[in-house]
Amino acid sequence: MLGEPAKGRGPGQDRLIIGPNGVIRSHTIIYAGTRIGARLQTGHSVLIRENTRIGDDCSIGSGSVVEFKVVMGNRVRLHSQCFVPEYSVLEDDCWLGPRVVLTNARFPASRRAKHTLEGVRICRFARIGANATLLPGVVIGEGALVGAGAVVTRDVPPDTVVVGNPARRLGRVSELEDEGGLVYADASGATIEAGYAHTAR
Repeated sequence: MLGEPAKGRGPGQDRLIIGPNGVIRSHTIIYAGTRIGARLQTGHSVLIRENTRIGDDCSIGSGSVVEFKVVMGNRVRLHSQCFVPEYSVLEDDCWLGPRVVLTNARFPASRRAKHTLEGVRICRFARIGANATLLPGVVIGEGALVGAGAVVTRDVPPDTVVVGNPARRLGRVSELEDEGGLVYADASGATIEAGYAHTAR
């Protein structure tokens, strides 16, 4: 369903702009008022809410939810069942593994919760491992790596690996090794693999 009106808006009041050469799979809903760049790929049953901005060459996996007023850069990848709430910022080339949850309300039951939302910022080339949870307002630095299942309660510096609950520093991404040697091969971060977080030396 493309161009679903936001609450309080009528059909056709807001434009939906989707760039060329995308693939939008079945049961996806994209609200009006959103602007999406070229070559978007969605899995099945994706929800993208209004007033969101998505760059070029992005991929959003099956069952993922991107709420309103989210900003996603170019070449961002969300695996299946990710949750990205309003006011989140995902910079170019960041990567979220399956079932990653970002949050934005410090006190969800508070009467003021909707007036005090703080989005998460994930900087360029950062990688977030499967089932990780990021608390409101945290900044994940450029090229950082959050291990699978981590609960991130504070900012993560650039080029840093964090693991656990609450997440703690384990090492540097640029020093990660597997049996073949360094995992981190170049400045683009293209070869970082979230599954190797436990091999930091």
